[in-house]
Amino acid sequence: MRTYTLEYLFNGELRSQTFEFTQPQLAVHEAAMHLLQLHFGDGENSLVMPSADSSPEEILQQAELLGLTQIRIVEAPGA
Repeated sequence: MRTYTLEYLFNGELRSQTFEFTQPQLAVHEAAMHLLQLHFGDGENSLVMPSADSSPEEILQQAELLGLTQIRIVEAPGA
């Protein structure tokens, strides 16, 4: 498992979340999808989630529309 900290702005407010993933690298659009699930993944907001066949660009655009911007991936040292 690798530990990644995602640093980002949510509606202009600096935030960070730490996740553990088995994958050796994490792309920004994948990070955005995890943040979308974290913030909007409940049943009431499922319509705002990108579809399974969305392109990386579409995922990032949807994230930006919902206030998730400046996503930065920080891998934990020694990971």
